[in-house]
Amino acid sequence: MLDNIRVVLVGTSHPGNIGGAARAMKNMGLSRLVLVEPEDFPSSDAVARASGATDVLDAAQVVGSLEEALVGCSLVIGTSARDRRIPWPLLDPRECGVASCEQAAAGGEVALVFGREYAGLTNEELQRCQYHVHIPSNPDFSSLNLAAAVQVLAYEVRMAWLAASSLPTKVEKLEATAMLNAQAATADELESFYGHLRRVLVMIGFLDPQKPRHLMTRLRRLYGRSAVSKLEMNILRGILTETEKAVRGEPHKQGKSDV
Repeated sequence: MLDNIRVVLVGTSHPGNIGGAARAMKNMGLSRLVLVEPEDFPSSDAVARASGATDVLDAAQVVGSLEEALVGCSLVIGTSARDRRIPWPLLDPRECGVASCEQAAAGGEVALVFGREYAGLTNEELQRCQYHVHIPSNPDFSSLNLAAAVQVLAYEVRMAWLAASSLPTKVEKLEATAMLNAQAATADELESFYGHLRRVLVMIGFLDPQKPRHLMTRLRRLYGRSAVSKLEMNILRGILTETEKAVRGEPHKQGKSDV
């Protein structure tokens, strides 16, 4: 699906922006870059800014007109940074991502068109687009770097593609995954911990055994919903043991833990 979506840069003046756009594209799984009359390309500045996305630069198509860049496209969406006198169907970036993926999934060719750094697309160029897309940036500082604008739309395309492909849109942290796979503490280990915890809390004066209120009940609820693993339980018991030693004035571990 993503192979049917091309990014078109019109009249780019700084080659570094071409490289930055290529990197943004590759980050999000897009690979088809079309350059309309770039002022300086190929360029070492573009390669430097691409940061590993040189395959996108190497495969880039350089053409002499926007008309040539849009050959075969059934959906053309042009970026517009400001309101125009002529009203035109307008999308936000999320709608742009969804529309692009729907058209690409149906076998259509899609073009996301970006204008010049200093002036964007001309009215004539915008009229070649079925839709305009506006990135709702801070109105007091609304101008986005070209590569940043490409990144925003490429990201929305990828999110729409992931949703359409029933693929996850987030990856759990390694630590969280490891915790899910870790062996959970058993009920008897938890009971032993609660007894140990209560004893230490009384020792340090945090829990009054004559007026315990609901402290241990609340702590049980806290640890119960934390799904404590055996490794975590060992850490907690170790902390309690060293606390007991410190209160009694016995030698205890100091400094950073090696756990």
